[in-house]
Amino acid sequence: MPKFDKPIWLTNLRNNKISMKIEILPKNENDAIQKEIISKIRDYINYKNLEPGDKLPSERKLSENFGVSRSSVREAIQTLEFYGLLKSKPQSGTFVADIGSVALNGMITDILRLEKPDFKSLVETRILLELKTVRLAALRRSKEELKEIEEALEAYATKVMNGEDAVQEDLLFHLAIAKASGNSTINTFMLTITPEIITNFTKYHVCDKNIAFIGIQEHRDIYEAIKKQDPQLAKEKMKVHFKMLYQYCYNIKD
Repeated sequence: MPKFDKPIWLTNLRNNKISMKIEILPKNENDAIQKEIISKIRDYINYKNLEPGDKLPSERKLSENFGVSRSSVREAIQTLEFYGLLKSKPQSGTFVADIGSVALNGMITDILRLEKPDFKSLVETRILLELKTVRLAALRRSKEELKEIEEALEAYATKVMNGEDAVQEDLLFHLAIAKASGNSTINTFMLTITPEIITNFTKYHVCDKNIAFIGIQEHRDIYEAIKKQDPQLAKEKMKVHFKMLYQYCYNIKD
């Protein structure tokens, strides 16, 4: 599962310009190591009979005990925190979440069995999420969030007009909408699946370069619907924008 070591938004509003990029940690080269660390954390919790609210040793201590790097331990903790099994508190450490041992062990077992989602599944999930997200953004967006969406749109348009690859700018536009939805869970899911989508867009030849120019107007239509705070129109414009992704996921012919 992709992890982020810093906020995905890096916005610079000086001179009315936007500077955004996506920070992606490299994929773990050995998923087996991650699963082994998660399994050892589970065993440690069981061996020490840790209960909800009990504190785990530091990342340094765990890395020494497990014979792995601190970054690997940190990623395993982030994974368990993502699923709500651990809680990290700044300046305090990592704690067992408010969940019983039976449920915790069962959920960790399920996590260890998880397979990485295929690209079509990720794209399909993105479609389902964003049709809901864009409606919420139209209803809830603030003036500041609307400005962020507009700036992401212009960053995308600039890249496309200059003949440059704009995949990241495209997805940053959609992440701006997710942020404006006011739903932190949806926003987290979007942040989680975005890096995997970025790395596979070119690999699977999902979008033709010529489509990028059409995307400028489609983005503007979505932006205008959100600006008008019209959730139904926003959803309709997003569906138009996703036409090619629908065809890719469901083998729909024109």
